[in-house]
Amino acid sequence: MNIMKYFLFVLCLNLCALTLFAQKEDYRNPMKTPIERADDLLSRLTLKEKIGLMKDTSYPVGRLGIAPYNWWNEALHGVGRAGLATVFPQAIGMAASFDDSAVLDVFSAVSDEARAKFHDFRRRRQFGRYQGLTFWTPNVNIFRDPRWGRGQETYGEDPYLTGRMGVAVVCGLQGPREAKYNKLHACAKHFAVHSGPEWNRHTFNVEKISNRDLWETYLPAFKDLVQEAKVKEVMCAYNRFEGEPCCSSKRLQVQILRNDWGYEDVIVSDCGAISDFFHVDRHGTHKGPADASADAVISGTDVECGNNYTSLEEAVKEGLITEEQIDISVRRLLKARFELGEMDPDSIVSWAKIPLSVVNCKKHQELALDMARKTMTLLQNNGILPLSKSGLNIAVMGPNANDSVMQWGNYNGVPGHTITILEGIYSKIGYVPYEKGCDLVTNNSFESLFNLITTVDGQPGFSARYWNNKEMKGEVVTTQIVSTPFKFDIGGATVFASGVNLTDFSAQYKGIFRPDRSGTVILSINGDDGYRIRVNGEEVINYWGTHAGAKKEYALRAEVGKEYDIEIDYMQDRGGAYLQFDIGNYHEITPDVAIEKVKDADVVIFVGGISPKLEGEEMKVDLPGFRGGDRTDIELPTVQRKLLKALKDAGKKVIFVNCSGSAIALGPETKVCDAILQAWYPGQAGGLAVADVLFGDYNPAGRLPVTFYTGVGQLPDFEDYSMRGRTYRYMTEKPLFSFGHGLSYTTFLYGVAKVNKNVIESNETSILDIPLFNAGNRKGEEVIQVYIRFLEDKEAPLKTLRAFRRVSLEAGERQDIRFFLSPASFEFFDSDTNTMRVRPGTYELLYGGTSSDEDLQKIQLMIK
Repeated sequence: MNIMKYFLFVLCLNLCALTLFAQKEDYRNPMKTPIERADDLLSRLTLKEKIGLMKDTSYPVGRLGIAPYNWWNEALHGVGRAGLATVFPQAIGMAASFDDSAVLDVFSAVSDEARAKFHDFRRRRQFGRYQGLTFWTPNVNIFRDPRWGRGQETYGEDPYLTGRMGVAVVCGLQGPREAKYNKLHACAKHFAVHSGPEWNRHTFNVEKISNRDLWETYLPAFKDLVQEAKVKEVMCAYNRFEGEPCCSSKRLQVQILRNDWGYEDVIVSDCGAISDFFHVDRHGTHKGPADASADAVISGTDVECGNNYTSLEEAVKEGLITEEQIDISVRRLLKARFELGEMDPDSIVSWAKIPLSVVNCKKHQELALDMARKTMTLLQNNGILPLSKSGLNIAVMGPNANDSVMQWGNYNGVPGHTITILEGIYSKIGYVPYEKGCDLVTNNSFESLFNLITTVDGQPGFSARYWNNKEMKGEVVTTQIVSTPFKFDIGGATVFASGVNLTDFSAQYKGIFRPDRSGTVILSINGDDGYRIRVNGEEVINYWGTHAGAKKEYALRAEVGKEYDIEIDYMQDRGGAYLQFDIGNYHEITPDVAIEKVKDADVVIFVGGISPKLEGEEMKVDLPGFRGGDRTDIELPTVQRKLLKALKDAGKKVIFVNCSGSAIALGPETKVCDAILQAWYPGQAGGLAVADVLFGDYNPAGRLPVTFYTGVGQLPDFEDYSMRGRTYRYMTEKPLFSFGHGLSYTTFLYGVAKVNKNVIESNETSILDIPLFNAGNRKGEEVIQVYIRFLEDKEAPLKTLRAFRRVSLEAGERQDIRFFLSPASFEFFDSDTNTMRVRPGTYELLYGGTSSDEDLQKIQLMIK
């Protein structure tokens, strides 16, 4: 069949399908609008069926052809928790790119992978978590304090930067507005005034903030996503705001979101948030599930991630809510599903044509590398960088140099291959000595030999099988290859593998260990509820049963030349499942011993910092400096600090590559290190991106999306949500590194800017032209930043970002960069009217390559 005949054949089938639909009920007719279809379907549902549709695990209604649907999916920086995906840099790293166009490209690729995965799941009749079309991202909370463990998921401390990045994410995920079906639905979270601490988020009440902070800092990014990007979902936060849980906040959800901003789409609760309403050891503001659920729905929360909405039937009987009020939410949910084409056949949904081969395809791998390069932020350089690829004795050290999982951040998928930073360096200059030197927070280093394990057919790692029961019986629901040390943890509801339950499941892992030397090897395992290990058929560890978590180890006397079959069984009963396993040896390394191993090196590249194992969402971390995923101080861990100083004292040139999702106080490191590169959590291609910068194959242009403080002494109390003294917008002390800071291998000079008018009306757009000259001898990119200060209001921010652009200039090139500053650029909070508005008076425009006053040029204009 030629292409034309095939086209006519498919067209005929689709026309026949549409004709058939037209003869049926309105809700089955794709020619009707989503709201028309929703209204028709709503009228056919019973109360019980409506309530069943309001859970994140939405129930099917077989008699009406409604399939099961799970509203929960993740795509923070690539499709998350659903197996293979392209893993891009963590969100905070993408913010450092100051390139919203590149972020749009990334999330257009992410939405391709998401659509392909969804249709593949549906063809296999799979309807589980992380298999739907509604993605709970982006996180546009303001990263107000570097101690917050989830700050890595955000786009930094600035409302404007966060808004621009968030808009790009939403547009990339949801696709063209003119398309018949939305590509995906994005979700602005967590609404609102939410940024830690993690340990008390289920009890915490934010009450002492001003209207200025609310409207100038905490709400602008959400407003951008709702009104400009037309985001299709908003997630309410765990904490209380002014005494009410956010998911039942009349001020946030009814007055601001629904009424003031005109938001008409879905609000979803954070997971378990409704339960927090009535538990006495949490918010305790409601009597029970029925009372809490009714209040949440009346306040606009349409979908509950949890199990309390089943009590809505009881709430109707008790008069706490009417069926008509429930209908308002169900109509929005049905409309959303029709907008996505989720209830229509693949044959008429254009997005269904995206092939599964797009997942982690070569184009997306290249995009991951390009974005990783853009995130690289050079904080300090005494001229040592870029390094020569020859003529230097280079060694690599540090706990993050060869850690692939660190690079993935959190809320991640699993890449086909991760280029570690060590691997990236090897790709530039070949093999050089590598000595880990210390762990992240201790000098008791575990040398992993996991790379010596293969499956029966020779693939790196363990083969895994999973059952959705505790007995390892019946149908195997999925298989996978685990090619890195086990770090499974359902924290944040991360399943062990796609299609596997969160509770009541079992697994078996098999691998062959081939030692490269004889001696004792430690098999280290930690988990709950039950696990056991067999080596060559002999059981060596048995912790089987419904136990609390525990760590067990076995010392294996290994002989080179022999093979050791290792089998691990795991069983999860209930609660929070986790399983960690590695094989190797412990080494306690003192600084002098570590330095001895790199004694011949002239230059040491030390890759340290922290990791997602230490900072994140409500974690079980109890180490000095860390609490529940947050940090109690922001210093570099002492063990790394001592080793860096020892290297300097030994006469080594030290290049420090810092990996973190938050600001680190690097004061001592600025004195002992010759260069400092902030690499964030750079994703699957991060190792090559770091090496490209270190060896001059890429000229860095990343900029800090957060202030790097000198220490916690520059910070207010973590639980204080007032912005006074916080971030570059209100901080009067000099930080270690300013918001917007980042160095290049070339020099950019700014000329004297001009505005088209020095006096404008409040509804006029101001045109700002900034001359920029690349005075160096190599091509580079500069991030031009435009800040505005309102001189008439002493309570206004000291300055606030209102425009930026990342531009590329050849050596010796000059360009005039034009910015159009709309009236919204000059909006500040007016305490007299309690509104954001453009006020008459004098405004100062500050422009340059950083937020530091001493590096900014200024120009004034008047608004009448």
